[in-house]
Amino acid sequence: MPRTKANAQTNPTPEQPGTPTDYTVVARRYRPQQFAELIGQEHVSNALVNALQSNRVAHAYLFTGARGVGKTSAARILAKALNCVQGPTPTPCDVCDSCKAVALGEDVDVLEIDGASNNKVEEIRELRQNVGFRPTRGRYKIYIIDEVHMLSTSAFNALLKTLEEPPPQVKFILATTEVQKIPITILSRCQRFDFAQVGPTKIFEQLQRIVEREGHPADDEALKLIARRANGSMRDSQSLLDQLLASTESRLTVQQVCLVLGTAGDDRVIALATSILKSDSAAALQQIEDLVDHGLNLSDILDQLIGHWRALMIGKCAGSASTSLPLTGVQQEALAAQLPQVTLDAVLAGLEVLTTTRARMRDSVHNQLLLELAVVRLARLEELLPVGQLIQLLTTTTSEPGDGTPAATRRGTGQLPVGDPVKKNHLGTTNRIQETNEVQTLAPVQLAVPENGANFTATQFQNLLEKSPILANHLQLAQPPAIFGPNSLVFRFEPRYTYAYDICSTDANVLRIKEWLQHLTGQAYTIRMELINGIAEMATTPTANQPGERRKQLMNLPIFRKASEALGAQIWHVDDEFSPQSPFGARTEKSQAQEPEEF
Repeated sequence: MPRTKANAQTNPTPEQPGTPTDYTVVARRYRPQQFAELIGQEHVSNALVNALQSNRVAHAYLFTGARGVGKTSAARILAKALNCVQGPTPTPCDVCDSCKAVALGEDVDVLEIDGASNNKVEEIRELRQNVGFRPTRGRYKIYIIDEVHMLSTSAFNALLKTLEEPPPQVKFILATTEVQKIPITILSRCQRFDFAQVGPTKIFEQLQRIVEREGHPADDEALKLIARRANGSMRDSQSLLDQLLASTESRLTVQQVCLVLGTAGDDRVIALATSILKSDSAAALQQIEDLVDHGLNLSDILDQLIGHWRALMIGKCAGSASTSLPLTGVQQEALAAQLPQVTLDAVLAGLEVLTTTRARMRDSVHNQLLLELAVVRLARLEELLPVGQLIQLLTTTTSEPGDGTPAATRRGTGQLPVGDPVKKNHLGTTNRIQETNEVQTLAPVQLAVPENGANFTATQFQNLLEKSPILANHLQLAQPPAIFGPNSLVFRFEPRYTYAYDICSTDANVLRIKEWLQHLTGQAYTIRMELINGIAEMATTPTANQPGERRKQLMNLPIFRKASEALGAQIWHVDDEFSPQSPFGARTEKSQAQEPEEF
């Protein structure tokens, strides 16, 4: 005898004492029975209702969407609407034999086929043979094929003709979570409806109705946590609620939800986020270690961090009072306190780091390492230079703010250009450049020599090298700086270090060294770079056949000078075919001659 399933709108009938009962889970007892009960799928239900009212019901439908959003439930409701004794009707009665049988999955005219276990061509051929028979008692014979993307290619091909021109008494309803796997020939024969993920607010409201009917008290914060954990799946939220209601007889609280699901409490996630936003990597790593010691799931912790950063993003865009997320009171207070501490660009960059880490966790056994790596990167985001700022540094030319005078007109004034420098966080500032008719060059700096000139020893200079590791590596190849006059230093390089000499003798690096010395000693210095063989910095004219001089010549171009000033970058190698006058990406005749001809 088939088991009787309780109606979704009423409580199950209590059994006699001592009689074993068959428990029906919450997700099945509260399954939608009408189009109006499809939560979050109003666009689908309205379209199907209009089709039933106008008698324009198609012979084949394709329902696609994430798991647990109501695809199979909508298929059953449509089957009831077509075969109801009062139908076809958009509001099936739910009391006739046909409606009851369809709700229980026992109707002989509504065949639910699992595509995963009936994916062979033989099953589809049998289906084609049975399509020709008329329905036993209903108005239509309806085939509901769930997970239809699991059918084999041969099975799809066998279904094509029947799906295109079925008998008038046959309807097909296909459901899938991976529509991209379905052949285009199948898609073109069906009316497609995309089911959206259910919002956490709507899930929370449905969970409130369920616990009220179940007579089990629950905190709203606990239900909101379940709604967020469901990730848009109504069935997942109801399954989680069923598990939690069975685990406790008392009031359902946030602590019980975190304990059963193995997730961190909101206070711990907020504390971890606070440490990250304060760039306190040590505290963040210690908090992760504490979470691991308590046996919490690292993937769930990362998901909670992603949710918190998403809340920050929505808060920066729509304000902290946005209702896009059902946040608890504690989360709303923390969000309001953290929003002024972070920029939208930093939040977006953090989401990129977290989501990338989540994808890497699926195929890795080093989950703790990946989480720690992501947390440290988030804590160091302020030390990184945004790409947009890099482009601005490398492509823009600035002038004195507010004076309206081009930079080139200030040449020869004897003043070091001042103004608002472009900051690179903690890495210092970039120098202004001035524009000529041909290339951009540094403004000449005329430093007055103090009367009481200060002596600067080599030992003192070693402490200065820590400011720029890239430039320091080249300066260390020179001999100890020699004093050739009041506040005047000369750096001499051996011939084997010509490359280091070329780098250090650029105007940008010489000016940088002068600024360091002036900042450290309070005195203005004159710097000179020389080769030991007597060739001074500007003694030779750059020629194309001297690699070192060619690199130096290219460093005078605006784009390379900007890169050197902003990032400390240097030219390591120059191809023989490279021509700065040619359009970007253009190929020389030599490089084109080396490529094979295309036919």
